[in-house]
Amino acid sequence: MAFVMALAGLAAFILPGVVQAQQVSLALQASIGFALADSTDHVSPPENIRPFKVKFSDGELDNLRQRILATRWPKSETVADASQGVQLATIQKLAKYWAKEYNWRKAEDKLNSYPNFITSIDGLDIHFIHVRSKHPNALPLIVTHGWPGSVVELLKIIDPLTNPTAYGGKPEDAFHLVIPSLPGYGFSGQPTEGGWEPERIAKAWITLMNRLGYKRYVAQGGDWGDAVTEKMGVLAPPELQAIHTNLPSVVPDEILGALFTHQPAPASLSADEKKAWDQIDFFFKKGLSYAQQMASRPQTMYGIEDSPIGLASWILDHDARSYELIARTFDDKKEGLTKDDILDNITLYWLTKTAVSSARLYWENKVVFFKPMGVKIPVAVSAFPDELFQAPRSWTEKAYPKLIHYNRLDKGGHFAAWEQPELFTKEIRAAFKSVR
Repeated sequence: MAFVMALAGLAAFILPGVVQAQQVSLALQASIGFALADSTDHVSPPENIRPFKVKFSDGELDNLRQRILATRWPKSETVADASQGVQLATIQKLAKYWAKEYNWRKAEDKLNSYPNFITSIDGLDIHFIHVRSKHPNALPLIVTHGWPGSVVELLKIIDPLTNPTAYGGKPEDAFHLVIPSLPGYGFSGQPTEGGWEPERIAKAWITLMNRLGYKRYVAQGGDWGDAVTEKMGVLAPPELQAIHTNLPSVVPDEILGALFTHQPAPASLSADEKKAWDQIDFFFKKGLSYAQQMASRPQTMYGIEDSPIGLASWILDHDARSYELIARTFDDKKEGLTKDDILDNITLYWLTKTAVSSARLYWENKVVFFKPMGVKIPVAVSAFPDELFQAPRSWTEKAYPKLIHYNRLDKGGHFAAWEQPELFTKEIRAAFKSVR
């Protein structure tokens, strides 16, 4: 269908510098989680995996500050709202804090407080964080970020999921966590050939979990992480017990076709379906420009590779609700994200020089976003109200014949694990309870 091909071309959504990989002893590897923990889920030491430490030079950070301070600013927008894009007052507040107060070393320390590794899969270096729970029956879970996100957006859920008894949970709520960086993102390698689209990444993640020795595991993702995770579900390796998503691919073909061709909403839609329709319709009409550019001409985007402020504004303008939250944060209003949260993620993109390489995933993509992929294994869904759309139960039940969890939340948006880590943690615990 024409609209399907067009949507595939648009792709969508949600969310490397000088770094040093350091060799450590086998004893240290064992101490950070590669030793045989229990015979049920981890049976052998991994192959071709090397420890990794995040470290950027003072010179790189000084250069970043100098570039921020040397920004050539345009005139202010001619409207009183954000309809023309990221507002000048907001980005200048961000720039002032970034250049004068922000401290990347805190983010570096946080990243390095967890075990980081690099492994080569299908000819490409893949970075991942791997944290094993102290609880012996913990369930292995691989979590995948999206654009304009990174592993930074998932750091807040590591401790609650791996150490549940310290965060209001029970030992049986525990997970072993694997959090990889997508190819071309963060500390993973930047592909030098085409073909790294969601299905190929899904196959790489399956290889990664096998390499780590996990004989049964679950997977989670939103944004690009959903595309990768659902592709894992379609491939359905026997080790994969279930998946969870917070941006599910559930919109029926006839609804997608009507939305894409700007037809009126069908009168038969329920209230929840009409809300989802309105959210997707708004996104198609007002929010797709970034995806269109990256899906069609990613290599043209030299400006965001060269200008920190260009990069920051591009990342901020992902979706309307996330931008509103971020703008309020830089007005010193307490929100789900702090100024440092936002700048940790943007700075990671800058220092790793991945503005353009991450954009290429949109060009490579073959997935039609929001369209059901045919996942037959158990699926859990958390529907957050300020996501690109809040998935109705009716569409979700049709898309996933083995739906094991559905919850419609009253708070949270596109970066749910980052914005609402407590709610997200509760959802993950509930989502996979039946497959332990």
